[in-house]
Amino acid sequence: MNLDAYLAVRRRAVDCALNRYLPKENVAPATIHKAMRYSLFAGGKRLRPILTLAAAEACGGKFAHALPLACAMECIHTYSLVHDDLPSMDNDDFRRGRPTCHKVFGNGIAILAGDALLTVAFEIAARAKPTRRYSMNDILREIAVAAGSRKLIAGQVADLEAEGKKVSREELRYIHENKTAAMITTSLRLGAMSANANEKQLRAITSFGRALGLAFQVIDDILDVTQTTEKLGKSAGKDLVAHKATYPAVIGLEASRAEARRLTSSARKAIADFDHRAEALRGLANFLLDREF
Repeated sequence: MNLDAYLAVRRRAVDCALNRYLPKENVAPATIHKAMRYSLFAGGKRLRPILTLAAAEACGGKFAHALPLACAMECIHTYSLVHDDLPSMDNDDFRRGRPTCHKVFGNGIAILAGDALLTVAFEIAARAKPTRRYSMNDILREIAVAAGSRKLIAGQVADLEAEGKKVSREELRYIHENKTAAMITTSLRLGAMSANANEKQLRAITSFGRALGLAFQVIDDILDVTQTTEKLGKSAGKDLVAHKATYPAVIGLEASRAEARRLTSSARKAIADFDHRAEALRGLANFLLDREF
């Protein structure tokens, strides 16, 4: 398949839907809606929503049924970035190639913009259609758990507490499984759920997501020490300066590259029984690995 064309079409679809779902900039109070849109439409890869759509396709579902859930996950992801960049968290000045939300709108508005993006995600998700196997309760709980204190926030807390400390490989894995991989896994699971996936399909998609999510973070850690700020669209080398727990810091650069390859292979094996409709998922796994290799 032509993955570049696939990604471009789905990015446009996600952007158009997000533009419909979010309040316009002139809706009062205008400042908060400008800040939300500033961060959401800053040119991200839209990886998580595209994975939602691709998982739905792999399980025989409809693009339109997965789209609200895809957009909800992108709102939550963007909220996490807005808050991550704050001076009290990672204190970053650049995100997606331009000044971070708090640098443009101030800390207070940035905090509220993140809060609002998290909240609107549930409003958007409520537009999705429940299926025979998965009720709206199932869908909303899936999102809430992934974004809550046991997953995304758990990983963020562990990441903050690990700064400047020597961490084990197991502790590092815990951070990345929750801060990064949980949201990627949930994005994929939601796509499968929107397609009324059976138990075997959902289990395979979940395994794919866990391996892919970890691979994504390992590669991100590698890129932080091997690429420039201009190429990354965010401050390169920031993790090293902040003494963050990263794979290159804990196991070394070459071992990190080997781990990324191993995890990508595990992800592809997890969906080996899927037919041609899963080609986008397989292509995305290779695409993420190719960012480094």
